[in-house]
Amino acid sequence: MARTQNQTLTDKNKLDLLVEFGWRVSHETNLDALLELTAKQVTNILGTKRCFIFIKDEEAGELWSKTVRGKGLEYTEIHLPLKGPSIAAQVCQSGHTINLPDAYADKRFSKEVDLVTGFKTNSLLAVPLKNKENVTIGVLQVSNKIDATPFSKKDEGLLKLMANLAAGKIEIAKLYEEVKLSNLETIYRLAITAEYRDQADTKQHIENIEQISYLIARGLGLEESRAQTIKHASALHDIGKIAIPDNILLKPGKLSPEEFEIMKRHTVYGGKILGGAQSSLLKIAHKMSLYHHERFDGTGYPEGLKGEEIPLEARIVAVADVFDALCMKRCYKKPWDIMKAYQFIIDQSEKAFDPHAVKAFKKIFSKIKSIYKSCKDL
Repeated sequence: MARTQNQTLTDKNKLDLLVEFGWRVSHETNLDALLELTAKQVTNILGTKRCFIFIKDEEAGELWSKTVRGKGLEYTEIHLPLKGPSIAAQVCQSGHTINLPDAYADKRFSKEVDLVTGFKTNSLLAVPLKNKENVTIGVLQVSNKIDATPFSKKDEGLLKLMANLAAGKIEIAKLYEEVKLSNLETIYRLAITAEYRDQADTKQHIENIEQISYLIARGLGLEESRAQTIKHASALHDIGKIAIPDNILLKPGKLSPEEFEIMKRHTVYGGKILGGAQSSLLKIAHKMSLYHHERFDGTGYPEGLKGEEIPLEARIVAVADVFDALCMKRCYKKPWDIMKAYQFIIDQSEKAFDPHAVKAFKKIFSKIKSIYKSCKDL
């Protein structure tokens, strides 16, 4: 129910939108989506030209906002000192609402954000975002009503109500985001531990595998959330290498048949390390670590699975892993030219690799090429 300059909402309209807003924020756990939803609904219900949602970062000593509603500011990220002169900082420090009918005539107003955004604030209303313990976790700030009137007491009440509805969910979503980032960092560091013994540029290899796996997943038409999970899980595909002896893992020449049999066990070790995981990400990582050396024609290991018997996630990471392994320098080989590696993947369709995954690889190869300046530079 977007509005033009000449449209206004009735109290009934606002009540309906508030009910809808309360329901939607209660079901949203993604922080970015929640902030965007809140800013959009606040802008619509109050009829404002600008809306900022500032989140307090005590450790960094700042208020940050990457959710800015308003023409030309959709992708603007604002950072303000927590103890600075801005209205948002004053509201955050005091925990009280500030309503400025004429911003430039009020000594409390700082032009700092206007200078950054190129927007002239006429009227401004800012309320604290408080959690259940009445602790301020951020600020909800709007400016310039569409009808050019100052913000009324009714507007204050509506904004406080929306702040109360959103604050608790924002705090929960923020904590959820922090836990998620912490888990991903742990996974990434575990992956580095396994890969570190095998090659010099461990970080680059893991990042390449993640990016290529994600691009293939998207090329296959998988939804964004699943593709992101595949991306992060792919970092652990070789976790089982941690159990392979150095004299085999780091051997500069060709492995003997007996040594190769031991090397092949890294898939089984990876399966054991990640077996029984409860999270969806680690369940996918388990499939990848155990089955990424299975071949589409059934001649791979450790179980000789064929075709779609191999989990899709493992079929995806198999393409990404082999391509990057060919392009990367290893103790036992020089890097291949990127187009030679590309042709190898194409030639192995229906042999080593799922033809659908190869088709997706071809489709997004221009993006993959951008990851590599030249295999010889890696």
